[in-house]
Amino acid sequence: MSTVNINGATLGNNLQALLTAQDIQPGDDPSYEVCKAIYSYHPLGGKLADYPIAMAQSQQRKISVPKGPEERLVEAFEEEWKRIGADKHIFNLARLSRIYGVASVALLAEDVEFDQPVDFTKLADAEIAFNVFDPLNTAGSLVLNQNPSALDFQKVTNIAVQGRQYHRSRTVTLLNEDPIYIEYTTSAFGYVGRSVYQRAFFQLKSYINTLITDDLIAIKSGVLIAKLHQQSSVVDQLMANVAGQKRTLLKEAAVGNVLSIATEESIESLDLKNLDGAYGMARKHIIENIASASSTPSKILLSETFAEGFGEGTEDAKHVAQFINRLREWMEPAYSYFDKIVRYRAWNEEFYQAIQNEFPEQYGKMPYNQAFYEWSNSFTTIWPSLIEEPESEKIRVADVQLRAVIAMVEVMLPQMDPDNKAILLQWACDNFNSLKNLFGTPLEMDFEALKEYTPPEQAMAGEETKEPHPPKPFADSEPLRELSSAIARLPARKR
Repeated sequence: MSTVNINGATLGNNLQALLTAQDIQPGDDPSYEVCKAIYSYHPLGGKLADYPIAMAQSQQRKISVPKGPEERLVEAFEEEWKRIGADKHIFNLARLSRIYGVASVALLAEDVEFDQPVDFTKLADAEIAFNVFDPLNTAGSLVLNQNPSALDFQKVTNIAVQGRQYHRSRTVTLLNEDPIYIEYTTSAFGYVGRSVYQRAFFQLKSYINTLITDDLIAIKSGVLIAKLHQQSSVVDQLMANVAGQKRTLLKEAAVGNVLSIATEESIESLDLKNLDGAYGMARKHIIENIASASSTPSKILLSETFAEGFGEGTEDAKHVAQFINRLREWMEPAYSYFDKIVRYRAWNEEFYQAIQNEFPEQYGKMPYNQAFYEWSNSFTTIWPSLIEEPESEKIRVADVQLRAVIAMVEVMLPQMDPDNKAILLQWACDNFNSLKNLFGTPLEMDFEALKEYTPPEQAMAGEETKEPHPPKPFADSEPLRELSSAIARLPARKR
C-alpha cells in the first residue's frame, strides 16, 4: 500500500493514502476499493450513502386494503414485514447501490435451488432468507448488454454469484442512476449505474485537507506568545535562565495563579483570526460542491436547521422533501417485491381461516384464492409527506373531502336503481372511513341487504306510491355548519 508523507510524518492508512495522494485529479473514476474506503473512513462517506435513505425510511408507509377487513389485514402485514426485516434489507440494498452504483437482493428458500422460480403459494411455510449482494459478489453477471438492437439492451436480467445463476423471480437489482451507453463503471464492474462518490471524488479529497487544517488549528490555538523585554544586547547565561524560568512559569500557570511581568512585556495567544474568513468559506464551498456533485441537497451534508415560516427555510425544506420523494420512487421496485412476498406469507390459508371465523357472513363460503386476490388487488401504499401540515389544516382538508362525498351522494342517489345505490353508498362509506382525522371509528354497512331493501310504501288510501322527496342537502345543514365553525375557532397553537 502506498504512503503519503506530510511534514515528515508517514501516513499509511487507507483514507489518507487514497484521498491525499497528489495524482487524484478532477474526473478520476473511483474504483471498488476506493468507494469502500470512502464509505468506511471518510467523514462524509456514510452520510452521502446512508443518510438520505434513512430520511426516506424515517416514516412508515400508510397501507390500505379497502376490499377486506382492513385493520386485521394491515396488522398481519406489518407484523410479517417486521419479522423478516424488510426495511433493513431494502436499506442495505439501496446503500450498496449508492456506494458502488449497483446492488442486488435475492430470496433464498431452504431445499430450493437458486435457479428455480419462486413458488409464492408455498412461501408461507417455507424457511426463507434474504441476501444482499454488492458488485464484487455479482461481478461478470451485471455487465449489461450493449447491443442497441437487443431486447435486453442495458437491462438487468439474471444475476450470478460465484458462477451460480439466480432465477430472475428471486432477485431485485437497483442501479444508482441509469446506465450510459458504453460507459463502464469501475466501481460496479459493468456498464451500469455509477457511485454517488464518482462526480464528487476530487472534492472528497479536498475535504480531507480541511480536516488536516482543523487539526493544525486545534494544535496551534493553544500556543502562547511571550514578548519578554531583553535587558541588554548581550544575552548571557544568567539572562537566558531568567527568560527560561518565566516561560516555565507561564506554561504551568493555571486558574487562580498570578504572574508578574514588566510593563514593557506582554503575553498573547497565536493570532489565527485571519484563517476564519478564507478557510471557513473554502470548507463550506467544498461541502456544497460535494453535495452538488452527488445530487444531494447541501442542507443534508451541512446539518443546518431549516428556518421557520414562509422564508428561505421553507423552500429549502421543500427541496429536501422533493429529493426524498424521488429517492422513495427509486426504491419502489424493492418495496413492491417485498410487498408481494409479505402478502403471501401474512395472508396465508391459516390466517384466512381465522378471518372466516371472524366474518362468517362475508367470507364463510368464499374460496381462499378469491379473497386473497381481492385483497391484493386493493392493496395500496402511500408515503406520508416529510413536511407535515398542522392538525387544523388536516381537519380542514378532510372537511372539504367530506363535503364532496356528500354532494356526490345527494346528486346521484335519487336517480339510481338499488344495485347502483349500494355501489355508490359503498364508495361513500370507503371514503368516509378514510377520513381518520374526523372520525376514529369506521362505518360498516351491509351492502347486500341494502340492495334488497325497498322503502315502505305510503299507506294512505287512494294515494299512489311516490318517490320520497330528496332530503335537504347535508352540505348546507346546521350540524355541518356547526362543525366548520368549531374548526375555525380552534386556537392557533392547536392548529
